[in-house]
Amino acid sequence: MVSEKDEGEDKLKEKASKISILEGSAYAVSDGFGFRNITPYALALGASNSVIGILSSVPSLLGNLFQLVSSRLIGGYSRKKIVLFAVFLQALMWLFMLVPGFLYFYYNIHSSALLVIVYTSLVVFGAFGGPAWSSWMRDIIPKKIGRYFAKRNKIAGSISLVFMLLSGFILDYFKQTNIFIAFIILFGFSFLFRSISGLLFVKQYEPKFNVSKKKYFTFSQFFKKMPFNNFGKFTMFISLLTLAVSIASPFFSVYMLKELGFSYSVFMIVNFADFLVILLSIKFWGKFADSYGNIKVLRIAGFFTTLIPLLWVFTLFFRSNFYFLVFYLISINALSGFVWSGFNLASGNFVFNAVTRDRHALCVSYFNVLNGFGVFVGALLGGLLASLNIGFWIFSGLVVVFIISFIARISIYLMFVFKIREVVEVKGFEMEDTFSSFNFLRFFSHHFRFLKSRGAE
Repeated sequence: MVSEKDEGEDKLKEKASKISILEGSAYAVSDGFGFRNITPYALALGASNSVIGILSSVPSLLGNLFQLVSSRLIGGYSRKKIVLFAVFLQALMWLFMLVPGFLYFYYNIHSSALLVIVYTSLVVFGAFGGPAWSSWMRDIIPKKIGRYFAKRNKIAGSISLVFMLLSGFILDYFKQTNIFIAFIILFGFSFLFRSISGLLFVKQYEPKFNVSKKKYFTFSQFFKKMPFNNFGKFTMFISLLTLAVSIASPFFSVYMLKELGFSYSVFMIVNFADFLVILLSIKFWGKFADSYGNIKVLRIAGFFTTLIPLLWVFTLFFRSNFYFLVFYLISINALSGFVWSGFNLASGNFVFNAVTRDRHALCVSYFNVLNGFGVFVGALLGGLLASLNIGFWIFSGLVVVFIISFIARISIYLMFVFKIREVVEVKGFEMEDTFSSFNFLRFFSHHFRFLKSRGAE
């Protein structure tokens, strides 16, 4: 029998889960207007490929290192206070992001170092609240984690998609007059809506949480035991795959804007396909993960994520036909959106399911540190290779970077993906059987029947 206290607690959690969707929607504006335009902003300020690599690596690494500090604060301070501190400082950084542009456009002072410092601060403050937010959300979300985050991500993603596309037209409109005005508009709205998301956190209920010191373990202890436990193997897989992905991912935008010469509008339209397919497919992946398990999703989607940079290589054969090239890149990004939406959702769900409540924030921070290190090494390596411009035959320096990323991705996938076990009881078949027999047709037929049979829900 449910007590009145428990019933009241459930209502507060339900209300908090709804507020979280509103908060994610507000944050999505700063994502679509702000984060999606960092590379165009850096290129407008004359940043080199090396600087692009640094922007994609150093902020992520430092942000995740600071999570080691913030995860230790949980217990001494409420999770809400930690998140609010991080969110409002991150919001303020969007205004400071305009300083390098002001120096460049009005005083002709190249300020790549200042850009890196401010953007790093922006990412660090956002990451600082990560473990507290993750632990907080674990206490308030419903049992169907996959479906809840699929819904939240779909709503927030739709908003981010609209503002990302709108930002492309704003940039093109001001391109011929004063492009800096466009960035003032974009980053100004990013500041405003990140502040609104902070105000929504104020209204969100936080369940009581006590940390037992007996549950604490050091990063060194976690690192040493990684190869011998399931969550550790998962962490190794994601971190190393992130490294391989980051070799190429910062430079798809550079390739389109500099090497292919796309306008901001075309650039955003191509990226639009990625985010649109994420929105259309995330409900499917959420149901799939809840029914068949997150590991199944990681194995299916993970395989196709390894192919993405290889598909970019084939743009070499379509560059003489602009419209076909754009259509081809839209198709690649559509596939990318589909597989990455499943992979990222399953990765997040796995962390929620695999770690106990009292150790959640600590494990999330350690996981993110290693993941951030993967981004750091991968993006720096990609930036170094891109700057060296090691091209041959018909392959430009950036295309060679894509090839190297593909080789690294597929190698890491095959090395780790079948060593990780599911942590919740689910339906289904064994993916090992599917891959060993190479019966992909039966596999996709099976899952499209699954999708159709559940489409009325």
